[in-house]
Amino acid sequence: MSRPRLTIGTFGDVTTRVTPSGRFEARARYRDWDGRARQVAATGETAKAAERALKGKLAERSLFQPASSTLTPDSPFPALVAYWLEDIDLEARISKTTRNLYERNMRTLVLPAFESLTLREIGVARCDQFIKQLAKISYNRAKQARVVLRLALELAVRHEVLPRNPMDHVSRLYREPHIPDALTAPEVNVVRAAIAQWESAANHISGPKPDGQLGAIVEVMLGTSARIGEVLAIRRRDIDITSPVPSIRLAGTIVSRNGEPTFRQDHPKTARSSRVVALPTFTSDAVRRRLATAGSMGLDSLLFQSRDGTPLTTANVRRQLRQVLDGAGITGVTPHMFRRTVATAVNDNASIELAAELLGHTDTRVTVMHYIQRSELVNPATAALLDRAFAKDQD
Repeated sequence: MSRPRLTIGTFGDVTTRVTPSGRFEARARYRDWDGRARQVAATGETAKAAERALKGKLAERSLFQPASSTLTPDSPFPALVAYWLEDIDLEARISKTTRNLYERNMRTLVLPAFESLTLREIGVARCDQFIKQLAKISYNRAKQARVVLRLALELAVRHEVLPRNPMDHVSRLYREPHIPDALTAPEVNVVRAAIAQWESAANHISGPKPDGQLGAIVEVMLGTSARIGEVLAIRRRDIDITSPVPSIRLAGTIVSRNGEPTFRQDHPKTARSSRVVALPTFTSDAVRRRLATAGSMGLDSLLFQSRDGTPLTTANVRRQLRQVLDGAGITGVTPHMFRRTVATAVNDNASIELAAELLGHTDTRVTVMHYIQRSELVNPATAALLDRAFAKDQD
């Protein structure tokens, strides 16, 4: 009689014998994840002890199987979320900041709607309705929820718990076309004047006096198109102001996580974001003034730092900029607006390709969609062309 066929992860009858040394040995056939059945043995002082040791060894072998073997279509959605987060940690392919963002979005946006459902109950219609309802509240929330829900369900598909990912058939998200905000040259000068007035401490009443860093930070953003985190991560070694063409190397960013001290990450947002940017005169002048004010500085010292020598947080700089400009009656200006302002100026005076290169983008479509303020003025050369094409005959 042929033995019954074992399924993946199961074992056959356990047999026990006494070894020449007098110990008991328990054996069983076990079908591994690769489909091959193998004999697995363990020994003990008694037959029961040998069987317990064998079962423990088989349990350890099951760890080599994908953890989805513990999930079924009837598993609750939170069980998949827990394994998905564990899988992210094991792969270690994304930054801790992104991982924490995924967990937050899953916990706050998705779980409230899916925590009472089993995996088999999560279909296209339910996912589509969820994303559409969330999009009515916020496009960005819907977009973030869509990402994490797709990733978690994709893991269930890869481990053959679900036959297909329902998120593959959810309708696309649409949003109204958005024209990026950018400052004009006169508006930039108004912002500069407001910051200079505040830094002069003319109306200072109490507390530490302004140290001049906010104005320099803005000049560096205007001269490099760098993100605020990249600017705050600039070290003394990244600055070259002695060459005929002064430059700054953007090769890091500032990271703040809940429960952890703010620190400098040794790479920016993307690999393309690492770049050396030539400085316009107004930026190199601001950097020289900052270096002179800071005094002795090691190569790894941050150009901008707190009075205690610790990194400045992006949140604090944003808050300080907002407070200073609010005091001058200027609203709506954010650090990222300077990045869009630079991109628009470079595009208007050169090309979209140069603007994308300066911003560290690999795709000019991103630059066009999110950073370039479209001008309504059509090139006036069209008037001359049409005059030549359709000029009236002279009487």
